[in-house]
Formats: sequence, structure tokens, C-alpha cells
Amino acid sequence: MNTPYEYTPVTMSRRRVAGAYLQEIRAECLRYLRSPGFVLPTLLFPATFYLLFAVLLGHAQPADAARFLLGSYVSFGVMAPGLFGFGMSLALERDNGLLTLKRAMPMPPLAYLLGKMVMAMMMALAIVMILQLLATAVAGVTLSVQQLLRLTLVASFGTLPFCALGLLLGTLSKGNGAAAVINLIYLPMAVLSGLWFPLKVLPPLLQDMAVIWPSYHLNALAQDALGFAVGSAWPHVLWLAAFSLVFITWAGWRLRRHG
Repeated sequence: MNTPYEYTPVTMSRRRVAGAYLQEIRAECLRYLRSPGFVLPTLLFPATFYLLFAVLLGHAQPADAARFLLGSYVSFGVMAPGLFGFGMSLALERDNGLLTLKRAMPMPPLAYLLGKMVMAMMMALAIVMILQLLATAVAGVTLSVQQLLRLTLVASFGTLPFCALGLLLGTLSKGNGAAAVINLIYLPMAVLSGLWFPLKVLPPLLQDMAVIWPSYHLNALAQDALGFAVGSAWPHVLWLAAFSLVFITWAGWRLRRHG
């Protein structure tokens, strides 16, 4: 017989657990869709840059430039949902106490992270579809169905390493300073990975260091999907998987210690 001071754990059915995950995913997606300050720049920046460099300035570029820039700006675009969707929102939610409240709620512990991860993947899917439409309908790029599908797959899952990095940055930053910290990493990383300029224009030391950035490996996979020769794709896949695992583990340790 239980006394008033005893606690009896309640086990949720699988149906209720699945419902909790789906509700958290739905809530995260709706929350960001209702935030034009996040959605519009995330969707429009890579599209605007692609239109500028691949279409308006396309006459000054080599023949395959529009196809190559498609891979570069897809890689650039899908970095943002992971970095900002995880990093900035986590920092804000830690500051205003929402993360503490969610931990106290009867919900699966991974639902919070899964909701943000699915949101980032959905945003990445929207970005790659917009850029593919611009490339084929405006820039005159010819792509096979297989290339379109491979690039979509690379973009959708390629945002996950940046979710891991954003998660860590969210544990290191205060809410009011998270955007500045993320931008200080996001933009230089894109440049140093060769997403905006060819790596050959950078000093030799920076060229050699490009391989440490996840955006460099994501761009290699995007270019491989578009038919450019980058060698075997598996080293890039394994590097991104290892990067994600290390940073998720590091972020999880910080959350357990510092909340």
C-alpha cells in the first residue's frame, strides 16, 4: 500500500509517447512559421545571393558556374536553420526559463530536441527546393531527377551537423548575445569553406584549414550530387557524422551540468 509520501512512476503508452513527439514537432514548426524574422531571412538570403551571382552576373561566370553555385548556396542556406533554430532559440529558452519548464513537463526527454531537428530539416527542404527551382527555371541549369533527389537528400540531412553545433552554441551563449555569436561563426565558416569564393583565392594556410569546417564537407557532398568530381563521398559523410556525434555529446554534457 502506498503512503502519501511515496511516488509511483507512470508509464506512458507507446501511442501517448508518439503523440507527445508529434505535438512537440508540430509546436516547433508552427512557432517558427509564425516568426517572419527567422523564416524570411533563412529562405530569402540564399535565394537572393544565387540570383545575384548565378543569374544577374552569370554572363561573367564559366559555363558550369550556375550549377556549381547551386551546390554552394544550398550548403550555405541549410547551415542557418540548424545554427539559429537550435542555437539562438535554446539560448533564449534557457534565459527565460522555458527549458526548465519543459523539463518539468511529462514529455519524452528527446521530444524537445527532435522537434527542433525536424523543424531545421523542413526549413532545409524548403531552401533546397527554392534554389533548385531558381536554378532550373531561371538560371538554365539542367539537372536529372537523380541529381535533384540526391541534392535534396544531402540538404535535408546536411543541416544536422549544424544543429549539433547550434545546440552547443546555445549552451555557451546568453539569449541576448546568441545571434551575434552565431553570426561570428556562421559567416566566416561559409567564406573559409569556399562557399562564397574559390578556396584558391585564400592564403595557403586557410586553404589547408578548410577541411576542419563541416560546411566544407557538406559542400563537397552537394557538388558530388550535382555531378562534379570530388572523389569518394564517404570520407565527407563520416566526418560530418563524427562532428555531429562529438558536438551533440559535448552539448548534452553542458546541459546536464549547467542547464
